[in-house]
Amino acid sequence: MHTALITGSTSGIGLGIATEFAKAGYNIIFNGLEPNGAEIAANIAKEYNIKTIFNGANMLQPTELQAMVKQGVETFGTIDILVCNAGIQHVAPIDEFPEEKWNAILGINLTSAFHLSKAVWPTMKANKWGRIIMIASAHGLVASEFKSAYVAAKHGLVGLTKTLGLEGAPYGITANAICPGYVKTPLVEKQIADQAKTHGISEKEVIEKIMLAKHAIKDFVTVEDLGQMAVYLASNNARLITGTAMPMDGGWNAQ
Repeated sequence: MHTALITGSTSGIGLGIATEFAKAGYNIIFNGLEPNGAEIAANIAKEYNIKTIFNGANMLQPTELQAMVKQGVETFGTIDILVCNAGIQHVAPIDEFPEEKWNAILGINLTSAFHLSKAVWPTMKANKWGRIIMIASAHGLVASEFKSAYVAAKHGLVGLTKTLGLEGAPYGITANAICPGYVKTPLVEKQIADQAKTHGISEKEVIEKIMLAKHAIKDFVTVEDLGQMAVYLASNNARLITGTAMPMDGGWNAQ
């Protein structure tokens, strides 16, 4: 039975991805900021008859990330799949963008993926098998105004993915980035309601004219969609897919 370490996996996209891995029978190392993270992990373990642990490592603290990997290897014997999902966002014009927000976004969205990839690499290399999956964004391939740090971090994540794909090829390690458009999560649902009030328009108009304006297919990506794609990339069927940035954005990048 393989083991997956999934960051930011106690809510939203990460929890959706973790649930799909649990359905597929993987053991899971959960990580996140929720105070009931251990309970979330235990509930998933019970529901899907797998083994889980929870580690609340801070993405900005390399020593905590290294300790989380060490705990995972000691508990399960190996970490076969790393899914780097944890991320934050801040929107502001470049001349008003707070420097501390830039540093935090680059640290959590990009630098943590470097530290975690480095930490799991020796075990994957020794096993001659591993999967590293980055949850990037459509903004890893295209830009939008007022998102300088997020766009820079996600573009960097795609570049890191390509490098890991090349370095991992001789050892059976693949690395790929999934680049979703807007994903339907409780946080996004709240944003829809807030924007409807702010702009004095219906929630339907917010979805069509703001949220999905760049989606050719006017629909949200679901966490299940993302999770199933990640499970596929972790499978042996995807052994020849590496170094890619895979759009999952309703045609955003086709424009």
